[in-house]
Amino acid sequence: MDTVHFGVLTASDRASNGEYEDLSGPSIEEFLHLAIKNPFQINRKIVPDEQTTIESEIIELCNLGCSVIITTGGTGPAPRDVTPDATENVCERLLPGFGEQMRAISLRHVPTAVLSRQTAGIRGKSLILNLPGSPRSIRETIDEIWPAIPYCIDLIGGPYIETTEGVWSAWRPPHARRLIDE
Repeated sequence: MDTVHFGVLTASDRASNGEYEDLSGPSIEEFLHLAIKNPFQINRKIVPDEQTTIESEIIELCNLGCSVIITTGGTGPAPRDVTPDATENVCERLLPGFGEQMRAISLRHVPTAVLSRQTAGIRGKSLILNLPGSPRSIRETIDEIWPAIPYCIDLIGGPYIETTEGVWSAWRPPHARRLIDE
């Protein structure tokens, strides 16, 4: 079974300055421990809401071989919310379906989800996803989008991600395993 490398990046001025404890990054890590069967490693970063810093850290996580990079924070319309802008700048291809689905999920819980600019894209063999900054919102969102992520990683040439059975079960078309084995 392949070891999978994940990147978890929290974009927050206050958390990066130590003004408050980052709860979002650990929420993502907790999810990964529940959902992934493979051996895995997490590379975790906490950075200020600075677009160039976010861009360089995402690129570094890609260069470290992270197959999935999950950011949290900085997805709203405030002037310092620049995580989606950084993500779009470093991605070779965007996957707008993820952003559309994440907003649809959040809209079931809060009307302000329409303000979210969450996005996702690909850089090399890395999938980059922008999640909201609240641990509750992270879990509401990631629980529903996760089943599509392992197959996305298959398609971009990353490691075969095995998931635990249940809500996080990966969905792959019946022919997918055959294509990977060839």
